[in-house]
Amino acid sequence: MEPMIRNSDRFLTAFTRIEQSLKDIVDSKEYMPFFKLIDNAKRKNALIRRYEDDLREYADLRNAIVHHRTSTEFTIAEPHDQVVAFIEKIDETLSTPVTVGEMFKRNVQVFQVTDTLSQALQVIRDRHFTQLPVYDGDTFKGLLTSVGVTMWLASTVEKEVISREMTTLGEMLNHEVSEKNHRFIPKETSIYEAEEIFKQALAKGIRLEALLITDTVLLVGIITPLDLIKIESKKE
Repeated sequence: MEPMIRNSDRFLTAFTRIEQSLKDIVDSKEYMPFFKLIDNAKRKNALIRRYEDDLREYADLRNAIVHHRTSTEFTIAEPHDQVVAFIEKIDETLSTPVTVGEMFKRNVQVFQVTDTLSQALQVIRDRHFTQLPVYDGDTFKGLLTSVGVTMWLASTVEKEVISREMTTLGEMLNHEVSEKNHRFIPKETSIYEAEEIFKQALAKGIRLEALLITDTVLLVGIITPLDLIKIESKKE
């Protein structure tokens, strides 16, 4: 019969793996105190910023286990099951972070500046898209959103007739409230970094309508503010 693995052993294994992940993040080849590793790594990694308080508490617990152990059989502190499960989750998340490419990759329909409002409205009706990437050939020109469409409609209020067939998306882009309504991010970006980008922009008074996911220059996905719900559910 195999001996049962104690919680303290599982905890220390996960802690050691996390410590190595921190070293990899800061590219440290020499010894560095754990708290300093956290300080340096959190500047580069959204996951560390998210779990910083937990990691600091676990460092204290780790010290209690290691420095007050009187023998290999006796440990002064045996972590609760929930603590062990959570530190193992942090370890797994750090070693194999979920990327935006994995979670949000899809075929993205793009438009040309010469496409008409009528064509865009058909896509909005059929596919329920409200963020439309607009290009001039291979050059990205802007993200047309429901806000831009509404502002364009407001500008035509005094006209007796407007043509959905004549109006181009290039014209409508001029009515977007902000040209900074989007950001490009590589597909390797973690979902937690993507969430931070939305929140940091909002803290600066900027509302991002979408993050555009790229594979080099190719557009391979879109994240909208509503998608933050999916990211939150992934954390559970």
